[in-house]
Amino acid sequence: MKGECAVELRKFSIPEIIFGQGSLRYAGRCARRLGAEKVFVVSDPGLEYVGWVDRLTETLAEEKLRWVYFNDIVSNPRDFQVERGAAIYKEEEADVVIALGGGSPMDAAKGIALVASNGGSIHDYEGANRIQRPLPPMVFIPSTAGSGSDLTQFCIITDVRRKVKMSIISRSLVPNISIIDPLLLQTKTKNLIIASGIDALAHAIESYVSKIATPFTELQSLQAIRLIFEHLEAALETRSLDCLQQLSTASTAAAMAFSNAGLGADHALAHSLGGMFDTLHGLVHPVLLPPVMRFNLRECVEKMANIGEVILNKKIRPREAMALAGIEKLSEYCESLQVNNHLREIVDDPCRLPELCKMALNDACLLTNPRAASAEDLLRICEEAW
Repeated sequence: MKGECAVELRKFSIPEIIFGQGSLRYAGRCARRLGAEKVFVVSDPGLEYVGWVDRLTETLAEEKLRWVYFNDIVSNPRDFQVERGAAIYKEEEADVVIALGGGSPMDAAKGIALVASNGGSIHDYEGANRIQRPLPPMVFIPSTAGSGSDLTQFCIITDVRRKVKMSIISRSLVPNISIIDPLLLQTKTKNLIIASGIDALAHAIESYVSKIATPFTELQSLQAIRLIFEHLEAALETRSLDCLQQLSTASTAAAMAFSNAGLGADHALAHSLGGMFDTLHGLVHPVLLPPVMRFNLRECVEKMANIGEVILNKKIRPREAMALAGIEKLSEYCESLQVNNHLREIVDDPCRLPELCKMALNDACLLTNPRAASAEDLLRICEEAW
C-alpha cells in the first residue's frame, strides 16, 4: 500500500523435534499420530546388523502398525534406487515414511516420498522449489550427528548417468517429525563420527556466512561450531554419552541453520566430488573448507573473525588477523583427525579438476556463497587444496 515502509520478511522452517536418549521408542506412536496404517521403513544393512531396525519395528508392532521394509540404499543414494523404492511404496499402498539412518537413507526416503506422491522421475525435481504436491507424512530418525537431513529442505541424490549429485531443495522436503536419539551414536565407527562431525561443522560455517543468513540462523551456526570444537575429540577418545549428545545438539543446530540459510562453495564442490568419485561426503570438507573460507574472506571479514573467536576462544586484532588465525586453526584441527587433508587423496587425476569445477557451477549451494565464484575461482580453490 502507498506510504507503507518496506519490511524484510524472514522464514524459519523446521519439523517437530523429539530429542533425547531413548526417544526412538516414540517412533511408532509418532507414525500413528500422523495417520499411519502401513509404514514404509527405509534404512540400511549396517543398522540392521547392530539392531536398530529391530528396535524401530518393535515400536511399530506396539502400535499395531503394518510396515514394509526397504534397504536397497548405498552411500550417496542413486536415482534408480529412489525410483525402485517409490514403485514399491505405491505397490504396497504405504501411507507414512520412516527413515532410520545417516544422510543416505534419509535422502533416499525423501526422494522415494517425492516420486511416489508427485510422479515422474527424481530428475524432474533437481534445483529449488519444483515440487507441486504435498509429500506423505515423514518421521526421520538420524543415526549420525552430521547430515541434518532429518531437519532440512535438502535432498541429495546421485544421477548415475551424469555422475552428478543432484540438489533438490523445497520446503516440502522438511520431515514432519525428527526423532533424535543420541544412543544411536554409540554404535558408530570412529571414521563415521569424524565424517559426521566435520559435515555438521561445514554446515554451520557455510550457513553462518551465507548471503541469506538471518539472526535466527546465525545463533544456531555459532552454537554448533562451539559444541563441535568442545566435544568432537572427547567423543572420539571416550565415547562418552554426554559428548555424543552434545554432538547431536550441534548437528541439530547446524541443520536448523543451513536448511534456512543455505550453504556455499564447499558443498557445491563436495557434491560434485561425490557424483564423480563416490566419495564419503563428510571426509571431503577437511580438504575443501579452509581454502573456501580463505576465498570468501574478503566478503565477510567480520563473520569470519567471529568464527575464529569461537574456534580459538580468544580475540585477536585486527579482525582479518582473527579470521585468518581461525582458518589456520581449523586446518590444523582437521589434520589432527588423521583423515584426508589433500584433494590428491580423493581425485586420481588433476586433469579432471576443470570438469569438476564446471559441474559445481550448477549446484544450488553456490547461489548462497558470500562471494561470487566462477569456474576459474573454483579451480584455484581446488589447486590450493591439491
